Amino acid sequence: MSENNFKINEHSLRTAISKVGPDKIVTRGYNQRDLIEKIRYSDMVFLLLKGRLPSIKEGKLFNHVLVSFCDHGATPPSTQTARLVASSGSPLNAAVAGALLSFGHKHAGAIEKTMELYQSKIDSLMLTGDADIDNKQIASLAIDLYNEYIVSKNTKIPGFGHRYHNADPRADKLMELVIKEGCVGPHTKLALAIEDLLYQKKNIRLNVDGANAAILSDLGFDPKLGLGVFIIGRVPGIIAHIHEETIDEDEFRRFCDIDDIVYDGPGR
Repeated sequence: MSENNFKINEHSLRTAISKVGPDKIVTRGYNQRDLIEKIRYSDMVFLLLKGRLPSIKEGKLFNHVLVSFCDHGATPPSTQTARLVASSGSPLNAAVAGALLSFGHKHAGAIEKTMELYQSKIDSLMLTGDADIDNKQIASLAIDLYNEYIVSKNTKIPGFGHRYHNADPRADKLMELVIKEGCVGPHTKLALAIEDLLYQKKNIRLNVDGANAAILSDLGFDPKLGLGVFIIGRVPGIIAHIHEETIDEDEFRRFCDIDDIVYDGPGR
């Protein structure tokens, strides 16, 4: 058989993200030496994900988003998983991996779903040919969503309500900052309109996923990046919990004792 049949294409991997050469690294067209000196970490994340540097306002908003995701105590399954893996003596990367594998439909999955919801509804207004979206159109969308989810399906609207908080303090602060900085785009308007309606009818408020889904949508992020942004924000908190577990707690710690386990199988 000819050796040419096993030849590997020398240019089989293409990327527009970074170029690495001798003594030089270029990311999205910028020399990394310059980026190290001139921009914040959150700006670098924005550049990598969006392919351009953020404006001053965009950079502020994106930084707010990342900070708001940083930690939610030891309550989430991902954090508990990370601490449990760490207590077994596994290395840091294994414990972080355990946390990441705990993200799913019920935990960290809401942001992508909420971004898809907001963007599909706002896009439906854009298709009507109107240059601007007025508040009446936003209010009408909020009512339609309420009727679709609450009245017809008797189910939750993603991005609203929280197991621990009547009013998620992170969501409140994010909306306060968006309004203060004059960055209320159509997706944020829709989120606030839905919140007004839900609060009047059901005493339900925005949660951090609902607030950040609106901000990221106004910043032009694809919903498929929603979970990625959440992970970037949350990993520092997870690492802090892993380190605390290894420093302060006994090894091979159990989150329940044998007396807490009830056997209800055959032969009981």
